[in-house]
Amino acid sequence: MTTLIVVLGVVLVLMILYLIFRISTLVSVAKDKKETEVDSSNGLNAMLFILFMVFGIGGFFWYSFAHFDSYTLPVASEHGAWTDTLFWITMAVTVVAFVIISIIKFVFLYQYQYKEGRKAKFYPDNHYLELAWTIIPAIVLALLIFTGLRAWNDITSPAGENAEVIEVIAQQFAWTARYPGKDDVLGDYHYQKIDAINEFGLDLTDNKTFDDFKSLELHLPKGKEVLLKIRAKDVLHSVFLPHFRVKMDAVPGMPTQFKFIATKTTEEMREETGNPEFNYELACTEICGKGHFSMKMNVIVHSEEDFAKWKAEQETWLSQNPDYLKNVPAGLRESAMIKAGIPAETGLKFTQGEFGTAVGSN
Repeated sequence: MTTLIVVLGVVLVLMILYLIFRISTLVSVAKDKKETEVDSSNGLNAMLFILFMVFGIGGFFWYSFAHFDSYTLPVASEHGAWTDTLFWITMAVTVVAFVIISIIKFVFLYQYQYKEGRKAKFYPDNHYLELAWTIIPAIVLALLIFTGLRAWNDITSPAGENAEVIEVIAQQFAWTARYPGKDDVLGDYHYQKIDAINEFGLDLTDNKTFDDFKSLELHLPKGKEVLLKIRAKDVLHSVFLPHFRVKMDAVPGMPTQFKFIATKTTEEMREETGNPEFNYELACTEICGKGHFSMKMNVIVHSEEDFAKWKAEQETWLSQNPDYLKNVPAGLRESAMIKAGIPAETGLKFTQGEFGTAVGSN
């Protein structure tokens, strides 16, 4: 607090001194006591502007090229290559405009520095210039916008019939993935069925939920279309898979989705980067609370064969939580046990009607 007061005091004193200087200058001008309106430093300042322009633009390009690899991640998805192309086209357009405007601005300051006897030229307007700097930017922006919109529509459109459908659920402060079982169809869910165990809110009256399974890592197949279905259970989150150029908000009450095709397995990326410890990562890029910094999920990309093998090894959610058989309609319990892979002895009490207390049952 003391440091803050001292800093504020110094700033206040400097502001007062500056105001005193300005007032004294204005008084001198009003009394016609100032002999000249500009001194020799005016030319020096004009030259310094030119030097600032040269070193500033030069430093900008030097830093950008010298550190290019440190802020460009390898691309690991099909659409990522195209979105990167759109990004660099946009970057090229904006850099060219920035450089041209900067040169014109600083050269103008040098060329038209104050000189005694010089009069300003009255130049009200020029219709051709007005048309040029209105139409040209409009055409460029329209091309960029519609090209980007086409890419956006492609990655958010319905996935193909053979796509791998995966649901990613966000909550403070963790990610959970849900996969369909052998039927390749995710079962229904309802937010009112969410509890401490049934974190997905699975609707066990739908037989498609019986073989769904849970994963605390996001496993993806290489070369196969993946449809990520995204939802949030509490506040706004955001799915960010930087190497796949995937970013989509997870909004409570409004499911979103994103489709893409991974092009490099985790092992291939480790070889490409020369880092045997490399792992893909899913991170939250929406400030969602105090634990936001820790909201990450490991992502593993397999070959299609290894991915199929991994899926076959997973236990269904219902087999891990057999008490929830109580929530399955009586006529579906036997098929639920078979589809979920629950041994007969484990589900015997449910099939005989001797139900235990299911955690969070409705």
